[in-house]
Amino acid sequence: MYDIKIINGQIPDFSTGKLLEQDIGIGDGKILDLGKNLGEAKKILNAQGKVISPGFVDIHMHEEFLQEASDKIHYDISKHMALMGVTTALAGNCGNNRMDMSFFSQYITKYGAPVNYLSFIGHNYLRDRVGIEDRYREATEEEIDQMKDLLQKAFDLGVVGISFGLEYSPGVSIREVEKLIEPFKNLDILLAAHYRKDAKYALEAVEEMIEISRRSGLPMQISHISSCAAFGMMDEALAMIEKAREEGLDITVDTYPYNAFSTFLGSAVFDEGCFELWGKGPEIILLTEAPYRGQYCDMELFKKVRKERPEMLVAAFAMDEEDIDLSVKSPGVMIASDGLLREGQGHPRAAGTFPRILGKYVREKGSLTLMDALYKMTLLPASRIGLDNQKGKIEAGYDADLVIFDPETIMDRATFEEPTLPPTGIDYVLIRGEIAVKGQQLLRENLGTFLPKVHNSSLSESKPQ
Repeated sequence: MYDIKIINGQIPDFSTGKLLEQDIGIGDGKILDLGKNLGEAKKILNAQGKVISPGFVDIHMHEEFLQEASDKIHYDISKHMALMGVTTALAGNCGNNRMDMSFFSQYITKYGAPVNYLSFIGHNYLRDRVGIEDRYREATEEEIDQMKDLLQKAFDLGVVGISFGLEYSPGVSIREVEKLIEPFKNLDILLAAHYRKDAKYALEAVEEMIEISRRSGLPMQISHISSCAAFGMMDEALAMIEKAREEGLDITVDTYPYNAFSTFLGSAVFDEGCFELWGKGPEIILLTEAPYRGQYCDMELFKKVRKERPEMLVAAFAMDEEDIDLSVKSPGVMIASDGLLREGQGHPRAAGTFPRILGKYVREKGSLTLMDALYKMTLLPASRIGLDNQKGKIEAGYDADLVIFDPETIMDRATFEEPTLPPTGIDYVLIRGEIAVKGQQLLRENLGTFLPKVHNSSLSESKPQ
């Protein structure tokens, strides 16, 4: 007898590009059988008129800051991600982790989480750990060696790879990146990078990320191409990436479907000259946290808050909508949220990205077919992080991480005023074969687990003799 049987739904078959009408038998957290007239089940979910998708895999997000639990588990962003259909999320992006990786992995292993978690280890986080306080200077040889030791410990804990936040630490040179990576070149790791500079510098920034992959021989995930090149440079940036792929480099890209980025106001992103670079004024900056929540800036307010509250999360409406559309529909570009929240405040992408793609870009605009969108949100990112033998498909033996949604009604509701409103049109989210979400309610927030990456070597084995 199955634990759960889902009947009358349509599932995506990425090998044929078609939706198939099949029932799904689930047991012990796995998909056991597909077909019609399956056996009895303890619970039956009727998905008549609905699509049953693999759980969405968010390859680029920013985890919450966790504290040791007592009477309540302290999850923030991941519970909103589960409500929008994300079942697996990759944290530690843009060079930053929000806490010690040992604590993060142990916490999730102990308490569970609203989603399955993997993580990068961030270069800027490592710089902080070795005492580099000046983001405008390069690391010394001694500091790089210290970071290498920390990297090895992170790989032993099972991080996926290294993320870089070049814009956030302008002093980091490509030489520092190369020297840090050198001992780990034979590991099965993924690099990810937040570009060095956007707008008119976007093409140079893309070329630098390609060059890091070329020199290291390691695969590179170019983070949120939308916030790098959606200033009239998207066509050229995507063409550069495609040319690099034709040369044999392993370069992939993700994007999010909004024309505003979000980060901390005190970061180097907002250094002098940023408004001239974007061709816009401070009125594009929306403050998202108290005591200024919901206020747009003038120059006086911008300078005041940047000085007094540099950790304020803001949204900046700097990008071109047409370029966002180009990135979303470009073949091979994954959908990712770049979600970042603090106590439920921030950018609505953390709660709306995936339903927004299916509602706005598939159903309303027709920029993508449903099958293309689902592929970009499931199997493509799962393959990139080495989970395509477990997740990203609906096949016997795969994890029963599933989303049941109505393609006619699914839509994001999260706004910049209310950034965590759950979407409409999602009936159920299953994680490891159990119901995590029903409608707009999170029923279980402990079904996810930490997924360590097993690497094929170690620093001691890979050091030159």
